[in-house]
Amino acid sequence: MSTTTLTHVQSRAALPAGLTVVATEIGGAALLGAFLLAEATPMVLALLALMGGLFAALQLRPRIEEEIVRAFHEARGLATVLAVAIVLVYPFFLGGNTYALHLLIVSLLYSVLALALNFQLGSANIPNFATGATYGIGAYTSALLAIHLGWSFWATLPAAAIVATLFGFLLGIPSMRTRDSYLALVTIAFGIVIHQMLNNLSWTGGPNGLVGIPAPSLLGHSFMQPIELFGLRLPSQANFYYLSAALLGLAILSAKRLHESRVGLAWNAIRADELAAKCQGINVVWYKILAFGVDAFLAAFAGTIYAFYISYISPDNFTFLVSVTIMTMVIVGGMDNTLGVILGAFLLTMLPEKLRIFSDYRLLFVSVVVILFLILRPKGLFPQRQRHYGSQ
Repeated sequence: MSTTTLTHVQSRAALPAGLTVVATEIGGAALLGAFLLAEATPMVLALLALMGGLFAALQLRPRIEEEIVRAFHEARGLATVLAVAIVLVYPFFLGGNTYALHLLIVSLLYSVLALALNFQLGSANIPNFATGATYGIGAYTSALLAIHLGWSFWATLPAAAIVATLFGFLLGIPSMRTRDSYLALVTIAFGIVIHQMLNNLSWTGGPNGLVGIPAPSLLGHSFMQPIELFGLRLPSQANFYYLSAALLGLAILSAKRLHESRVGLAWNAIRADELAAKCQGINVVWYKILAFGVDAFLAAFAGTIYAFYISYISPDNFTFLVSVTIMTMVIVGGMDNTLGVILGAFLLTMLPEKLRIFSDYRLLFVSVVVILFLILRPKGLFPQRQRHYGSQ
């Protein structure tokens, strides 16, 4: 076959891949927008039923999922550019709905937290119930530096990450003497200790928390001011939306780079068989402690943005329940699958808000919905995929 003919065939084969990518991303964005803006309970339930039907189709027809994965692999450049474009223009299609923007911001931050935990739970099979604690350490460190020392938001970001990472290493070192359920108990104890310290120390504000965290600013633009562009006006929450989206983008890039590196391979080897990993010369203790540090580092970034966004934090924002929720997001979404983890975070962040009409029973209904999704997709919404060691 001539080179010209081969190129023509390849271009024709790439067209369906591009169309699949465009249809998937725009369809997903439209479904998310409809769910965000839905206020009537029948509409919310109908959208949940639609999502359930889509995942049932993926479960019953694995070929559909394989085709979508193939399309994104072949047209990864188009997928990346289109995803960035959708993120940039998305707030303009919400009609100035500040509540929808708030849900998006919280979902983005929880996506970062879920990805942080996924390095441990998904990649290395380390059950860590202290992500909520390191999230709180990052939030309190940045808030204290801003309130008492006058540090800017941008200066507190790396400082909070360093402090939280040190705590992550401090948790990881003694945890190496335990395994499985006992390791989980150590992380639970650490989370409870941090919560009690935040609740009882006077310089953390005690149970009243910290009030008056100043808003960030960038190039003279305060994040408390709305964004005006080309005659269009976005609420002030849009500032934190773009900031949270940038952090999630950084987390996704980090997840990809780590997964494809020797570190990711070592974590996966430990998950598969710790003894075999040791026999292959992998420093199991070091890589486990590193997973604790990476988790704390990303969680601190999310905590810092959350503190400056809300401008008030208290120990109740960082309880053991937060860690359990983050772990549930990873499991429901699909362990060691970046897209699945993000989807799980969005779903479990928005569901309780959209089912508030059920009042005291809303958590029961959230649990029922989660169980139904796990029945449809037992290994998570987007399960862990087999590694490919050829050319990427």
